[in-house]
Amino acid sequence: MKTSLVGLFSLAILAALTSCTTFDPYTGDEKASKTAIGASIGAGVGAVVAYLDNKDEDSRKRNKRILAAAGGGAAIGGGIGYYMDAQEAKLRQQLRGSGVSVERVGDNINLIMPGNITFASNSADINASFYSVLDSVALVLEEYDKTLVVVAGHTDSDGGAAFNEDLSQRRAQSVSSYLVSQSILPVRIETIGFGERQPIADNGSAAGKQLNRRVEITLLPISG
Repeated sequence: MKTSLVGLFSLAILAALTSCTTFDPYTGDEKASKTAIGASIGAGVGAVVAYLDNKDEDSRKRNKRILAAAGGGAAIGGGIGYYMDAQEAKLRQQLRGSGVSVERVGDNINLIMPGNITFASNSADINASFYSVLDSVALVLEEYDKTLVVVAGHTDSDGGAAFNEDLSQRRAQSVSSYLVSQSILPVRIETIGFGERQPIADNGSAAGKQLNRRVEITLLPISG
């Protein structure tokens, strides 16, 4: 019988609330706030874990395929925390000054990529200036190959729900496809468009809408 990932995640959140941190994407200074914590749990990692938990494919089979594709190495096992710590540190080093926020919730890492630096309005074509940022992400993902990579697209509430769902999916797919072009194994990547369903700010203001337009890359450890 499959253990509920959502249930396990909820327990992990209770233990990790005080360790949920985010870093200023331009100065690199550490910040911890209720906004960051709420965004990570409510609309970022939590939504991704729930999405994976509801998929038909057995997660253990997927994990075995990823480990096999990574060269058949052993699962992370008891070293999950250390493995994700090292990956997080490398990501923060690579992404400092890029505009991408790095958040940590328990053993999961979330990269938040604002829409204004990744895509033009109503477009799923990656901004040319953002390729170098994705190159930096890909370098770390290739080194730490025992993580599942979930690329999720999000929009604000302007326009119809169906249009937003499609746009968010296409944007997420653009990022996923680029990572694959940079040697990230397709078996490691899940792609989902959440549309306007997972806001992290109030859509009633221009500032809130800007925050809601984003792509998030969530990294989850593979433990066998």
